[in-house]
Amino acid sequence: MRRSSSRAIGSPVRRVVRDAAVVGEGPVWDDRLERLLWLDIERGLVHVTDPATGVDRVIAVGQPIGAIAPSEDGTYVAAARDGFGRLDVTAGTFELLAAVELDDPSTRMNDGKVDPAGRFWAGTMARDERPGAGSLYRFDGDGSVTRHLGGLTISNGLDWTADGRTMYFVDSPTQRIDAISFDAAAGALGERRPFAAVDRSLGLPDGLTVDADDHVWVAVWGGWCVLHLDPSGREVGRLAVPAAQPSSVAFGGPDLGDLFITTATEGLQVPDPSQPDAGSLFVCRPGPQGRLPRRFRWVAPPVADGYDLAAD
Repeated sequence: MRRSSSRAIGSPVRRVVRDAAVVGEGPVWDDRLERLLWLDIERGLVHVTDPATGVDRVIAVGQPIGAIAPSEDGTYVAAARDGFGRLDVTAGTFELLAAVELDDPSTRMNDGKVDPAGRFWAGTMARDERPGAGSLYRFDGDGSVTRHLGGLTISNGLDWTADGRTMYFVDSPTQRIDAISFDAAAGALGERRPFAAVDRSLGLPDGLTVDADDHVWVAVWGGWCVLHLDPSGREVGRLAVPAAQPSSVAFGGPDLGDLFITTATEGLQVPDPSQPDAGSLFVCRPGPQGRLPRRFRWVAPPVADGYDLAAD
């Protein structure tokens, strides 16, 4: 990674929710609820957190869940183990709408986000992280699924520039964040090129977000940090995180100036004396502001057999 005048930035990182998530992931701010939603993937848990009070409601989906995003109708689109579905955290229901890779129980869905036209993109990975087993899919509001990239290992963080012409994408073991030309009208991917590289000695690039200035913020798994990259891919700042495995980031809060950071305990001793807050949710105010997440657009009312979720 190109580095120039990289510096510590923002306010100190503080804990919002103390937890021991196996793989905390997928943070997303819902401005309608004024809540941060985030996941514990393998446990199949959705956290609904009030950052102002620290009150944390937990919903059990019943299967691993890799990503969620708000929808225009107030529900959420979800990438769960079995495929894409619709999550209603108020009613406590989950509907599987489109199966993905059900013929391969060794894979699960991972990170995802909504594109500028209101479609949901999420990828898959093998549980044993074997090379080439993952893919990247697009889920449209009419319930259709399109496979766009194959041969991936850990399909991970993604987001778009403000103009919608570039999608940033991470396949973690490549040690890169790639920039992919994007046709928002067609929902099509074009030329893919390296945007920034993360040195292997630091850790693996994981979840990311793009702020209001089109700067990229990426969590570094194993690196105890979040990197701040300018639009050229140059590292201009670094946030220290009190947990070795930061997994994803999202801006939120009333002014979109809070950066939330999920972390993980996967592979660690729990509790780990060197990082007792591993698996917790953190926040800081790094200076820049983020953008509201794009909302998924249902083209037609989803029709599927739902099942109740368990809420704690």
